[in-house]
Amino acid sequence: MNSFNFYSPTEFVFGKDRENECGKYVKKYGGTKALILYGGGSAVRSGLVGRVKASLEEYSIEYTELGGVQPNPRDDLVYKGIDLCRAEGTDFILAVGGGSVIDTAKAIAIGVPYEGDFWDFYSGKHAEKALPVGTVLTIAAAGSEGSGDSVITKIDGMLKRGTGSDVLRPKFSVLDPALTQTLPAYQTAAGATDIMAHVFERYFTNTKEVEITDRLCEAVLMTMVKEVPRVIADPDNYDARANIMWAGMVAHNNIVGVGRDQDWNSHGIEHELSALYDCAHGAGLAVIMPAWMEFVYKHDVMRFAQAAVRIWGCKMNFADPEATAVEGIHRFRAFLHSIGMPINFEELGAKEEDIPALVDKFGLGDGRTGGFVHLSSDDVAEIYRIAVRAKL
Repeated sequence: MNSFNFYSPTEFVFGKDRENECGKYVKKYGGTKALILYGGGSAVRSGLVGRVKASLEEYSIEYTELGGVQPNPRDDLVYKGIDLCRAEGTDFILAVGGGSVIDTAKAIAIGVPYEGDFWDFYSGKHAEKALPVGTVLTIAAAGSEGSGDSVITKIDGMLKRGTGSDVLRPKFSVLDPALTQTLPAYQTAAGATDIMAHVFERYFTNTKEVEITDRLCEAVLMTMVKEVPRVIADPDNYDARANIMWAGMVAHNNIVGVGRDQDWNSHGIEHELSALYDCAHGAGLAVIMPAWMEFVYKHDVMRFAQAAVRIWGCKMNFADPEATAVEGIHRFRAFLHSIGMPINFEELGAKEEDIPALVDKFGLGDGRTGGFVHLSSDDVAEIYRIAVRAKL
């Protein structure tokens, strides 16, 4: 196990109707004038934004609001939010929504006190100062409610890039599983896929002697395998929703990833798909991650065989561990298909002829990525091609 620091200061406010306590926690963390940030009209029509406003008013916290955050959030709304916060003297940002809203809130939070272009932080600069952020989560997926990460798409060139800093970890996050019960099955499944991908990006590692985090990763993944079919069959299953919501946070606040090298190539490869086609991030990951696994599994057959046995319940073939590893990958793809996710380019709406452009935007040139297996541009192209021809 590698040496590490782990810092996770977010206060999690978990349970039904806890969004009615937002004002209490904004005040606790120093907010006097908040920006309420949300996505489409559903947060307003459902009454959620109204309940949040009422809670802020109860604690005499002023607020302004900004809606319109899109999936795969764009930089134009970030700039608008920065200008609004500066004009209004905002000192706290409250994100009401899923990962796209929270990621946008974080981008605004680092942009307000910064004299330059916030995009600098999505181009390699490290953030050291930000407005405080709180969240009211409405979809279990990105894990942004507990992480210091944010991903934004720059409209000019449709570049999807991320940043990370502990100053971006939310001060508090309200997690009410009941808020996810109205989600369409496809959105629920896409979020669940993102959660599983966050764990797999950490699970496939070259670091030795990481049994504790191996087992934590496996526990989260096995929970998803059990609970996701339950909520697809019964969207109002609060207990299953609760387990998934907490799994989403655990998957990405890095408690399951400390002390071990991580990969993240699948996320980078998928980002080009969702930037180009505006598909759901989880749906893109459903296509890319099994393809990546098929390309790299021979690098460490026994780790893939371990995943097959411990997570997917495969029987270990000691005479041919590779057969066990391959069976595990096939079971993962079959699981994704069973919950309604696409498994190849055609089902996602992507085009094989776009592969050169996707690889070019990935931006390796003659270099190689890091991670579990170092990938060249040719390797990335082959992973896309595996995703083109994937089938059950």
